[in-house]
Amino acid sequence: MENDKMADDEESTYEELQDEFESKARGFGKGKYGRIIKMARTPSADEYKKTVYITALGIVLIGFVGFAIWWLMTVLPKYF
Repeated sequence: MENDKMADDEESTYEELQDEFESKARGFGKGKYGRIIKMARTPSADEYKKTVYITALGIVLIGFVGFAIWWLMTVLPKYF
């Protein structure tokens, strides 16, 4: 009998969480960002390639700057 009551309490808790989630999900797209979400689209292959290229270039550039700083900090102290 006690196990049934615990199971019912646990199930009602899950139902409340599910209801809360569904109510928030229903409002998704109707708030201040709703128009942006509705206008969003999948990028074309060309746009995607350009984005990947620019991102990779930025990563390489940042890596090079980090390497240059590391190299200078290991080489320059020998001269002082």
